[in-house]
Amino acid sequence: MQLMWLRSDLRIDDNSALSAACERGPTVAVWIASPAQWLSHDDAPCKVDFWLRNLRELSQSLQQLNIPLLIRHTDDWAQVPQVLLDICREHAVEAVHWNDEYGVNEQLRDEYAEALLRSSDISVHRYLDQLLLSPGTVLTKAGQYFQVFGQFKRACLERLQHGMPAMASRVAKQAATKIASDPIPSGFDGFAEPTQALRELWPAGEKEAQRRLAEFAEHSIDDYLQLRDLPAEPGTSQLSAYLAAGVISPRQCLHAALSANRGEFDSGSAGVQTWINELLWREFYKHILVGYPQVSRHQPFRAHTAALPWRDAPEDLKAWEQGRTGFPIIDAAMQQLLATGWMHNRLRMIVAMFLSKNLLIDWRHGERHFMRHLIDGDLAANNGGWQWSSSTGTDSVPYFRIFNPVTQSQRFDPKGRFIRQWLPQLKARDDKSIHLPVKSADLFATTSYQSPIVDLASSRQRALEAFKGRSAGLEGNV
Repeated sequence: MQLMWLRSDLRIDDNSALSAACERGPTVAVWIASPAQWLSHDDAPCKVDFWLRNLRELSQSLQQLNIPLLIRHTDDWAQVPQVLLDICREHAVEAVHWNDEYGVNEQLRDEYAEALLRSSDISVHRYLDQLLLSPGTVLTKAGQYFQVFGQFKRACLERLQHGMPAMASRVAKQAATKIASDPIPSGFDGFAEPTQALRELWPAGEKEAQRRLAEFAEHSIDDYLQLRDLPAEPGTSQLSAYLAAGVISPRQCLHAALSANRGEFDSGSAGVQTWINELLWREFYKHILVGYPQVSRHQPFRAHTAALPWRDAPEDLKAWEQGRTGFPIIDAAMQQLLATGWMHNRLRMIVAMFLSKNLLIDWRHGERHFMRHLIDGDLAANNGGWQWSSSTGTDSVPYFRIFNPVTQSQRFDPKGRFIRQWLPQLKARDDKSIHLPVKSADLFATTSYQSPIVDLASSRQRALEAFKGRSAGLEGNV
């Protein structure tokens, strides 16, 4: 008997470990719930609910293949190795298969599990699945992990042009076993159920993920370069939650993109090339997790920035979290996050820079808030994005580049369509004043909207002075 340990790979198609396990013999799958670990990792309730909904879909697909799905519970990951060993002993399992995950806690868990299983004469097989290229195989000439995305991207494209990663073989139906599948939990303490409206935005299952990919590749990907920065337009793939949960693979995404571009990486559709860049940003940040593990431990990538004089401003932080800053594009973005479990990527950069620069609040508060609400919460991408915006990370934006939320709003939401969607109290504002209502000529108009909590000019100067003392470190650690 083979055991497939499911984690962030909740699918049948192009699942490296599941495919390999089934080729070796009769297979049983297991998914292990560890709610205390999830809480310590700030996993969002909507993300946990998304896992469970996808597990229900996956369980039905596995049942059609006669692959039983076991559900086990632990408090945290320290107990996982013993749980796996107990299953192996109960069902005479010869080998355990899993797809690698990245991050300090994940890697330690897997190393302990592998050691315990091997010491009990049970084989362990680990596979590349979350990424296109294995960490440690894309390095500088000096044998180091890349710290600059542009250089990493060029190295990746060179590798990929010489050989695309192959899709895993399809899983065949196996003979029925006497092992019964377990029911999927309805929820866990500490994780409130999301609204039905949020669930409807993110239907579960491989079919939905593949439908979104096919629709994007056929109808939208060519316009991705022009539309991806406009939050009022449906210009993105809406696949991030499915990628984070492993309901679809990066290989499937890359193959679909290239198919839409006649197999070309660096010519043809600019939209396809730009979307492939986004897939490689995702790749880059996961390689960073492995090469520079301090980022998994809430440390800045650039050590010099650890001494930045962050403000202790709980009321400002709360106003930012609740969308009460007085800057419509910021507040609309935060309302989108709270209501949908997702935020447009351009807006993620704007709100992150506002918190870390204009409010001069430690980026880790923002990183944590995002993880507690994002349905697509991913340690590597979330940490990488926050550190980029706050000028503490690899390939980070220069500290003196500070997005002005008003001009960003005017540029990327010129008609205020996104703002009006999420801030109905501003619907009556004209297209000019909606970006900063306090500057409207009608200063005494009745409105429930918050006044700005910070002056952009003086707060920008404050940030420049705070960062200036660390500039040598910011620019010398590349």
